[in-house]
Amino acid sequence: MLYHAMIINTVHKVRSVSTQYLAMLALMIVFPTAQAAEMEDTITVSSTAFEHHGTVPLAYSAYGDNTVPSITWSDLPEGTQQLALVMDDPIAPTPQPFVHWVAYNIPADAEGLPEGLTREAEVNVDGLEGMINGVNGLRQTGYFGPRPPKDGKLHAYHFRIYALDSELDLPAGLNKAELLEAIDGHVLGTGMLMGHYEEK
Repeated sequence: MLYHAMIINTVHKVRSVSTQYLAMLALMIVFPTAQAAEMEDTITVSSTAFEHHGTVPLAYSAYGDNTVPSITWSDLPEGTQQLALVMDDPIAPTPQPFVHWVAYNIPADAEGLPEGLTREAEVNVDGLEGMINGVNGLRQTGYFGPRPPKDGKLHAYHFRIYALDSELDLPAGLNKAELLEAIDGHVLGTGMLMGHYEEK
């Protein structure tokens, strides 16, 4: 009887460990960017087009000229080798959040992105050699400015910078999910600029 009880107890322990392992594995698959999500923002991100928590001017929206705003950053973590950027709207009804811009392979010594930057996949600008514009929520390449429904709701646009510990040399054509999966485990720090836009 004692031997039988020991076997049953062992089986329960193995099942418990297996269940915990599978749960952890599921979390890793569903939330591949947990590393970045748990970080406190330490990078300062700003723009000459609007202030943090300010209003994004019409010219930078898809209702206007759809001009890429300037984005600058400072206070990068020590050891930063490359940067990536994601702009999205967490208030968009579907899909949520709606991805407006994905950019990566940004050189670590770059201090920002200039206003009017190309929306082509390959960025051939001095100081930004190798940078790639990825795929946005419209399955188009490059920046797509704010264009919320004309429902009077105030939308927030997050411009998030990721400092990476390696030059990953990622291929063209990545969307947000693919980029975040690729940089998971390489994020040294993050920072965010937020702008608002409302179409009445």
